[in-house]
Amino acid sequence: MSQYFQVGDQVLWNASSGVAGLFMRSAEALSPETGLPTGLGPMESDECEIDLAAFTAFVSALIERYERSNHPILHSLMEGFIATALVLLERGGAELPEFDANDGRWRDVQVSEHSPWPAAGQVRDVERWATLSTQHARAMPR
Repeated sequence: MSQYFQVGDQVLWNASSGVAGLFMRSAEALSPETGLPTGLGPMESDECEIDLAAFTAFVSALIERYERSNHPILHSLMEGFIATALVLLERGGAELPEFDANDGRWRDVQVSEHSPWPAAGQVRDVERWATLSTQHARAMPR
């Protein structure tokens, strides 16, 4: 049995029931770290409707929280969820805000396979995010 994560009629991920449940519980567990709602609707009839704007804000805030910390255990606990969420955002065509350290301002960037988020030089673990997201995308059926 599987469960669908979707935006409208667009299926972003067809996850096994156990993995889908763990992903949703992980989102709820991480939500207090951001003070934001997850953007993931309830699982009804094996479908979870994603509010793409709210989910984008949630994931952006998680990444910001991750980047503010140098705690290796916090990073380890957050990495799998964030990498999976980045794949969902990419598939949904979402834009994530990106912090430009040069001018201290946030700007939007398109999430796509040609210009993977986060952009080089903007986040400490760029190669790690790219690798994790690629691995997760390959393992995530649509």
